[in-house]
Amino acid sequence: MELIQHLFNKYRNAPLTNELLAYHNNLIYRLQSDIMQAAQQEGNPDLVDQLNSMTDVMRSWTNLKLTGHPFQGKLRRFKLVTDDGPKFKRRVHKIHHGNSHRASRH
Repeated sequence: MELIQHLFNKYRNAPLTNELLAYHNNLIYRLQSDIMQAAQQEGNPDLVDQLNSMTDVMRSWTNLKLTGHPFQGKLRRFKLVTDDGPKFKRRVHKIHHGNSHRASRH
Protein backbone atom coordinates (compact mmCIF):
# COMPACT_ATOMS: atom_id res chain seq x y z
CA MET A 1 0.00 0.00 0.00
CA GLU A 2 2.83 2.39 0.79
CA LEU A 3 4.40 1.72 -2.59
CA ILE A 4 1.14 2.43 -4.42
CA GLN A 5 0.69 5.60 -2.36
CA HIS A 6 4.21 6.71 -3.26
CA LEU A 7 3.65 5.97 -6.96
CA PHE A 8 0.32 7.82 -6.96
CA ASN A 9 1.89 10.89 -5.37
CA LYS A 10 4.53 10.89 -8.11
CA TYR A 11 2.11 10.99 -11.04
CA ARG A 12 -0.87 12.82 -9.51
CA ASN A 13 -0.08 16.13 -11.28
CA ALA A 14 1.02 14.60 -14.58
CA PRO A 15 -1.06 15.21 -17.71
CA LEU A 16 -3.52 12.44 -18.43
CA THR A 17 -2.57 9.98 -21.17
CA ASN A 18 -3.98 6.60 -22.14
CA GLU A 19 -0.93 4.85 -20.69
CA LEU A 20 -1.24 6.70 -17.39
CA LEU A 21 -4.94 5.94 -17.17
CA ALA A 22 -4.32 2.23 -17.81
CA TYR A 23 -1.52 2.21 -15.20
CA HIS A 24 -3.75 3.99 -12.69
CA ASN A 25 -6.65 1.58 -13.26
CA ASN A 26 -4.24 -1.34 -12.80
CA LEU A 27 -3.18 0.07 -9.41
CA ILE A 28 -6.82 0.44 -8.36
CA TYR A 29 -7.50 -3.13 -9.46
CA ARG A 30 -4.51 -4.37 -7.44
CA LEU A 31 -5.78 -2.52 -4.37
CA GLN A 32 -9.22 -4.06 -4.66
CA SER A 33 -8.12 -7.61 -5.49
CA ASP A 34 -4.78 -8.83 -4.12
CA ILE A 35 -4.21 -6.37 -1.33
CA MET A 36 -7.85 -6.37 -0.19
CA GLN A 37 -7.85 -10.18 0.05
CA ALA A 38 -4.65 -10.13 2.10
CA ALA A 39 -6.09 -7.50 4.46
CA GLN A 40 -9.28 -9.51 4.92
CA GLN A 41 -7.30 -12.69 5.62
CA GLU A 42 -5.33 -10.84 8.29
CA GLY A 43 -8.61 -9.80 9.88
CA ASN A 44 -7.57 -6.16 10.17
CA PRO A 45 -10.64 -3.90 9.73
CA ASP A 46 -8.56 -0.70 9.94
CA LEU A 47 -6.49 -1.80 6.97
CA VAL A 48 -9.63 -2.57 4.99
CA ASP A 49 -11.00 0.91 5.78
CA GLN A 50 -7.70 2.49 4.69
CA LEU A 51 -7.82 0.52 1.45
CA ASN A 52 -11.36 1.68 0.75
CA SER A 53 -10.54 5.34 1.42
CA MET A 54 -7.41 5.12 -0.73
CA THR A 55 -9.39 3.54 -3.57
CA ASP A 56 -12.05 6.26 -3.32
CA VAL A 57 -9.41 8.99 -3.56
CA MET A 58 -7.81 7.33 -6.57
CA ARG A 59 -11.19 6.98 -8.30
CA SER A 60 -11.96 10.65 -7.66
CA TRP A 61 -8.58 11.47 -9.26
CA THR A 62 -9.73 9.63 -12.38
CA ASN A 63 -13.00 11.57 -12.51
CA LEU A 64 -11.27 14.91 -12.01
CA LYS A 65 -8.62 14.24 -14.64
CA LEU A 66 -11.18 13.04 -17.19
CA THR A 67 -13.16 16.27 -16.76
CA GLY A 68 -9.99 18.37 -17.04
CA HIS A 69 -9.90 19.69 -13.48
CA PRO A 70 -6.69 19.83 -11.42
CA PHE A 71 -6.24 17.44 -8.50
CA GLN A 72 -5.60 19.28 -5.24
CA GLY A 73 -3.87 17.31 -2.53
CA LYS A 74 -1.92 14.12 -2.10
CA LEU A 75 -2.14 10.82 -0.30
CA ARG A 76 -0.61 10.76 3.14
CA ARG A 77 -1.19 7.84 5.48
CA PHE A 78 -3.63 6.44 2.90
CA LYS A 79 -5.94 9.48 3.11
CA LEU A 80 -6.34 12.62 1.02
CA VAL A 81 -4.52 15.63 2.45
CA THR A 82 -4.78 19.11 0.97
CA ASP A 83 -2.11 21.63 1.84
CA ASP A 84 -4.14 24.83 1.73
CA GLY A 85 -2.65 26.39 4.85
CA PRO A 86 0.08 29.01 4.97
CA LYS A 87 3.65 27.86 4.52
CA PHE A 88 6.29 29.31 6.78
CA LYS A 89 9.86 29.41 5.61
CA ARG A 90 12.34 28.14 8.14
CA ARG A 91 16.05 28.48 7.85
CA VAL A 92 18.17 26.87 10.52
CA HIS A 93 21.28 28.76 11.54
CA LYS A 94 23.93 27.73 14.00
CA ILE A 95 24.51 29.70 17.16
CA HIS A 96 28.12 30.09 18.22
CA HIS A 97 28.11 27.25 20.75
CA GLY A 98 28.22 24.02 18.77
CA ASN A 99 25.95 21.89 16.68
CA SER A 100 23.36 21.04 19.30
CA HIS A 101 22.23 24.65 19.67
CA ARG A 102 20.22 25.57 16.63
CA ALA A 103 17.63 28.26 16.19
CA SER A 104 15.34 29.27 13.40
CA ARG A 105 14.82 32.82 12.25
CA HIS A 106 11.42 33.55 10.82
